[in-house]
Amino acid sequence: MAGFGTRSGSPHGRGGVPGFRFTLYALASVALMVLDQRTDWLRHIRFVSQGLAYPIEVAVNSPIAAWHSLESSFASRRELEAENRHLRTQVRNLKIRTLRFDALAQENAALIGLKKALPPVAERWLPADIVDIQLSRLRQRILIDRGTVNGVSRNQAVLDDYGIVGQTMQVGPWSATVLLITDPDSDLPVQDERTGLRTIAVGTGDPDRIALPYLPANADVRVGDVLVTSGLGGVFPAGYPVARVSRIQRGAVQPMSQVLATPFAHLQTDHEVMLLWFRRDSPAAPLRESDGQLRVGTPGAQPLPAPPLPAATATPAPGKRAAQAPPSAQPAGSAQRPHP
Repeated sequence: MAGFGTRSGSPHGRGGVPGFRFTLYALASVALMVLDQRTDWLRHIRFVSQGLAYPIEVAVNSPIAAWHSLESSFASRRELEAENRHLRTQVRNLKIRTLRFDALAQENAALIGLKKALPPVAERWLPADIVDIQLSRLRQRILIDRGTVNGVSRNQAVLDDYGIVGQTMQVGPWSATVLLITDPDSDLPVQDERTGLRTIAVGTGDPDRIALPYLPANADVRVGDVLVTSGLGGVFPAGYPVARVSRIQRGAVQPMSQVLATPFAHLQTDHEVMLLWFRRDSPAAPLRESDGQLRVGTPGAQPLPAPPLPAATATPAPGKRAAQAPPSAQPAGSAQRPHP
């Protein structure tokens, strides 16, 4: 029978003494530290365990990493697209400004005394994608994805980065048909930049050539001359590049020259064109014709009244001048001698 206040059961049934276990663990830890310091064997264990744990870490972190990577990819794509649009807008603006650089340089030389610079002729522009293209011998036209909802109107100028492309001819709500300058139905007033000679360029049905059929045989035109818009016709302002003269044929008995030119616009490779709106108050704005007369100046202007003519004075006859001479015209004291 156990005495009062004593523990029941054997002390060995509840394990060893805690102090003994702590001493044992402490000695084992010291031994392992000494052994690791001398032999560095724990480094190899950590290396193996790290290699075994890496696939598990990758598997656990893959969904999160994939999501961050996808989010970063979309963000980078949006930033690149925005930057690309901004750069393309800047390039378009610079190219539109430089298209008329040579013509404006000549105008500036002629107008060096002006105090104010000429207002820009291009008020705004709108890019348009080419949806369809027809390049046959009878039709040279393209279809663009801009229409009346974008403010596009009939007979509006269309350009690319290099020169004149054509003009709109049929405009719908969301699309428009552009008549290229190489279409057989196209006629474009042009001007030789070197000599100032004006003529009409017509399409040939070939996307690489336009013709100048109305030049006389003695016209001052050379191969390599640059043709620019003359500003007539009411569609294109003056000074925009059109083509370069590539071939001239003059016959001994032909009154007209056969002149061909190569357009600057890349009509066969363009994927995008520009629609332009022009300022009508600019001196380089296109001039419109009405019944064969150019509509220039102020329509409501009235001519100034003519000044009154001076009063007419009577001129005496030559035979009566001596008889009408006053007596004071004779010398004083002189007497009139009688006739013999």
